[in-house]
Amino acid sequence: MNQQIIISNVCEQLADISASTQNESAQRKIQDILQALHTFQLRNIDYKSAIDHLTDGILISDATGMVLYINNAFAQSTHILPEEILNHKIQDLQGQDRLYTGGVIQEIITTHKSAFRLCTTYKTDPPLRGYLAGTPIFNENGELHLIVVCHRSLITLRDLQSDFQTFLQELRQVAPNSSSNPDTNDNSIVSSENIMIGKNGSLANIWNLIRHIAPTDATVLITGESGAGKEVVADEIFQNSARKNEPCIKINCASIPADLLESELFGYEKGAFSGANPNGKKGLFEQANHGTLMLDEIGDMPMELQVKLLRAIQQQEITRVGGSHPIKLDIRFIALTNSNLKEKIVNGTFRQDLYYRLNVIPIYVPPLRERLQDLEALCNTFIRKYTEKYHCAFAFTNQQLNLLKTYHWPGNIRELENIIEYVILCSAGEGTIEDSVLSSLLNLSLPPEHTVLDTDFYGAVEQFEKQLIEEALTSCGSLRKAAKKLNLNPSTVSRKIKLYNILPPPDEIVMITHRSQHSQQ
Repeated sequence: MNQQIIISNVCEQLADISASTQNESAQRKIQDILQALHTFQLRNIDYKSAIDHLTDGILISDATGMVLYINNAFAQSTHILPEEILNHKIQDLQGQDRLYTGGVIQEIITTHKSAFRLCTTYKTDPPLRGYLAGTPIFNENGELHLIVVCHRSLITLRDLQSDFQTFLQELRQVAPNSSSNPDTNDNSIVSSENIMIGKNGSLANIWNLIRHIAPTDATVLITGESGAGKEVVADEIFQNSARKNEPCIKINCASIPADLLESELFGYEKGAFSGANPNGKKGLFEQANHGTLMLDEIGDMPMELQVKLLRAIQQQEITRVGGSHPIKLDIRFIALTNSNLKEKIVNGTFRQDLYYRLNVIPIYVPPLRERLQDLEALCNTFIRKYTEKYHCAFAFTNQQLNLLKTYHWPGNIRELENIIEYVILCSAGEGTIEDSVLSSLLNLSLPPEHTVLDTDFYGAVEQFEKQLIEEALTSCGSLRKAAKKLNLNPSTVSRKIKLYNILPPPDEIVMITHRSQHSQQ
């Protein structure tokens, strides 16, 4: 009986009392009470009735995991009957031979934090997948009191992808400096490794997406150029997942010979091939059971293994090399590649069905040249890292930072980190380097210095001419090549070298020395 019915019954009883009494004062008081109850009925929300009519499933447990309530939508979407779950501890109902696997209640009991995970219920054939969002509720003493779980059925994992793609589109429409967006309001993000740094741009969107998908078991495909930070993104997903205390196995699909890759991934039984371990060997899939498997350079996986990988991801089971019995697994997959998989599909070197199986949650990590606004923050991060390592001070000048921003960065963040470590070592504890060292390292030309010349017009022309010839000789390495670059006759360049006392290129010095020795003979 809900509260609306209770209030109606009380009103009827009060009306009967009012009709049976002749006391006008009592009648007025009863009428005031009836009016107050009527107003309360109009304004008050019957929360249980509202929850019962939600399309999302709702489950409420106490602080120990004892199930106190489920709404109609939860029973309909999971096919779990109220009598099968009410007044039972949720922990006792877990397992493929029971009601479900996955879930968030035990995690919330342990961490006292909200959780978001996939789950599978086994009342139907095939089992039904869904995702859960759980929230802890605390009493006035700060103790865990209740846990409220929202369940939504998941027909396919693509539904999850669609939900998050919609979420991302809406997120991009929000002003990046909006105070309603607390995750990006400080204009920057920094990962636990202090490397994934971004300012109100694509990385901020990636960071928000990671926060939402990390607690799930959804497969993730991370793409981007080498050195852009794909591994950092993958590590962030793992570190923020419910599997962070389970194994995280990483494999580079391009670094293992094709003939060994299958046995490395799936393991082998004893006697599977000559030279094999007599006791057989667990593969990386088995080692990653209940944890996460990161498949780096997935685009370089041989075609003959792609179909086996597809089956392993799809069915969550593998068969060892030389074996005949399938082994059930529970693994979260994260794939990384710097290849264009769509081009590989067209070229026939990557399976389309595997691509769609991996591309449930796609994440593209932009190259450094597309987010140069983050370069200074990245520099500060790496400078702090290596000055602490080598116990010295170092800083770039503003001109050097501007010079770094003109570079194309083909090696992305990895190249930036290597260069910063190098220049810190080259600074020899002085805390800075010459601009020429940095420009030489990046193979860039320094901007011309605008100095006030203490000379007349003809003197300034001579200084400029000397500088121009010196730069041409340095970049070309020979007099003839320098003359061609300057569109001058080699004899003219030779004459001006003597006029301005310019040091000739090494080849010219050898030729001059040789001619001098020849004339002396």
